[in-house]
Amino acid sequence: VQLQASGGGLVQAGGSLRLSCAPSGRTFSSNAVGWFRQAPGKEREFVAAINWSGSSTHYADSVKDRFAISRDNAKNTVYLQMNSLNVEDTAVYYCAERKYGTVVPGTPASSYAYWGQGTLVTVSS
Repeated sequence: VQLQASGGGLVQAGGSLRLSCAPSGRTFSSNAVGWFRQAPGKEREFVAAINWSGSSTHYADSVKDRFAISRDNAKNTVYLQMNSLNVEDTAVYYCAERKYGTVVPGTPASSYAYWGQGTLVTVSS
């Protein structure tokens, strides 16, 4: 497993969760990292991305102002803080890493080289 995603679980609507993503046995401090999600019966979709330094972030419209992506390169970890969760946020969340330090809006999932195994987030009404 190239990346390890954790922090998923069951939460009530309106609640919060924080996901974490870290690589296995190496550092990813030079590379951009993104979060994607896949709900049952739906295609995988982009959620958020962050460049290598954390100075640039991008979000899907559906999560903007509710989710925040950040990174702590000293801890070799990227986070996704999810607030005001609703049932439509229920999905398996995946973190992914590019081989480049930058990321721009619209960067496709195919441009990410490494993926984690996913962590399930379930939001109950």
